[in-house]
Amino acid sequence: MSILKRPSPLRTMRVDKLEVEIYATRAEMGVAAAWDVAAQMRELLAQQERVHMVFAAAPSQNEFLAALASFPDLDWSRVEAFHMDEYVGLPEDAPQRFGNFLRAHIFALVRPGRVEYINGNAPDPEAECERYAKLLQERPIDIVCAGIGENGHMAFNDPHVADFEDPKVVKVVTLDEVCRQQQVHDGAFATIEEVPRQALTMTMPALMSARWITCVVPGPTKTEAVYRTLRGPISTACPATIMRRHDHAVLYLDQAAAAKL
Repeated sequence: MSILKRPSPLRTMRVDKLEVEIYATRAEMGVAAAWDVAAQMRELLAQQERVHMVFAAAPSQNEFLAALASFPDLDWSRVEAFHMDEYVGLPEDAPQRFGNFLRAHIFALVRPGRVEYINGNAPDPEAECERYAKLLQERPIDIVCAGIGENGHMAFNDPHVADFEDPKVVKVVTLDEVCRQQQVHDGAFATIEEVPRQALTMTMPALMSARWITCVVPGPTKTEAVYRTLRGPISTACPATIMRRHDHAVLYLDQAAAAKL
């Protein structure tokens, strides 16, 4: 889909503070989200020397990332890019590694001035969490580009480890079975046995500290998670519900993801 015109949503709504936009197709959803992130980047670049951004890595982000990489006027040399989570123990060249995914889908295309990767194979995972946390804390996070998992997680903050008051910025987590099965549904792994059991992840307070949150959620496998995010209580039972308390968060959906609304 062309990025020359911003698609119009079929429907918009607000749930608490969270803005919601529903689009006819995944492609339109992705382009609209990219338009808005590009506008935020332009605004920030006019005000400050560098833009501090965090990206999610998942097939759900494909249309958004492709569109964002297509804007010719963005000065990516002034962008500092991070990712929000990484598996523990995958080979360095594994395509499932989130750093490798983002390198292929956005970083190699736009060449940010700085890219910092989480090392999921660090000999001391706790020390790696501390190292990455210090990098993230060098300056405030401007933009988080996120998704929502089938269990309502953001990054790898599954319900059993999510903490809205987490004192940590990055932590080691054990993935729940719904999260691991989602990786099979997404086509990243052939079987659940291949999916790592642990990961390093930014915590919920770290993600929510961003000035802007753009959350892109397409597809029928996310319908229940979207419903719980917007209609359920704000709770770590569905971590994404916390976006309803953020001052500048927008949830972009296609019709399939919004089917239960």
